[in-house]
Amino acid sequence: MTVVKVDPTDLANTRFALSPMVELVGALMVLATRGAPNAAQAPWVARHRPVFDAVAATEPTLAALLAVLRGARWTPDFLVPPPSGMDTTFAAELARVRATPLDRVHRDLELTALAGPHNAGRLGDARRPPPTAFAAADALDRLAGALDALWTRALAPDWPVRRALLERDVVQRAGRLATYGWARALAGLRPGFRWLDGGAIQVNDWDSPPYVVGGAGLVLVPCGFGRGWISADPDAGYALVYPARGIAAPTDRPAADGLDRLVGAARARLLRALDEPASTTHLVGALGMTLGAVGDHLAVLRDAGLVTRTRSGRSVLYRLTPLGAALAAGP
Repeated sequence: MTVVKVDPTDLANTRFALSPMVELVGALMVLATRGAPNAAQAPWVARHRPVFDAVAATEPTLAALLAVLRGARWTPDFLVPPPSGMDTTFAAELARVRATPLDRVHRDLELTALAGPHNAGRLGDARRPPPTAFAAADALDRLAGALDALWTRALAPDWPVRRALLERDVVQRAGRLATYGWARALAGLRPGFRWLDGGAIQVNDWDSPPYVVGGAGLVLVPCGFGRGWISADPDAGYALVYPARGIAAPTDRPAADGLDRLVGAARARLLRALDEPASTTHLVGALGMTLGAVGDHLAVLRDAGLVTRTRSGRSVLYRLTPLGAALAAGP
């Protein structure tokens, strides 16, 4: 079996984290199967598969990666470095992917291919050369460019909504962990995850060497595409990725006027105008409202937890909370 060995200090420092790259890789794994997606994922896949197909048709490294992922039970670690926390950005994760040594990329792709369905339950010993598309010196830069395009076109527009749902899952899981302890919390994360006596977490039943956290750090990361895996980088730490619950909601496209009907047209305009932090003076000029109207609407939105404010020099800047950003994202 595959286990992650932890000591009391590792457990005390274990935390939850969010990862935009985990969402993108989860989407890649779903799309790579080419089979019928489950009912919850089907609307999202139908809407976005043309984008993934178009990018893969023009970038051989992405096409080769999808071929490696097809049916694989192992995720290339270089794609999903353990995220730093709840505020991890896609740009930061992509920069870490770009900085990966090419020999490690080749090794991770070999391991993924060896853990395919033909070797289910074990990691084979035979060596397999990496895909031809990854032989070039600029292969990783080209793949990173394709991943950036996919993120921008397919996932970034939905990220505020997905992020809010992932955060809700984290709150629920953290409460379960605090209430019931590690054994119950791990059993509820994903089939195959369980706490073992002696300070170890079982990840699956495959025959592979153990992972030893040894102070490097362990994070728990929800994924909205029904996938779970372990991501390992001995220098940066380890991540246990688990399927988030209730994430299908963003696959249903909201009505164009849904936010306006919910909070009113004026407050909906204010929320959309706060895609970047702004002062009341800026909002008055941008929206053509009176200062009093802007102040009254912002007070209501603050009370509802949709916006917050901070002082910057002589100005007070208003910004969206994660919940406000999710509502403002809209269609």
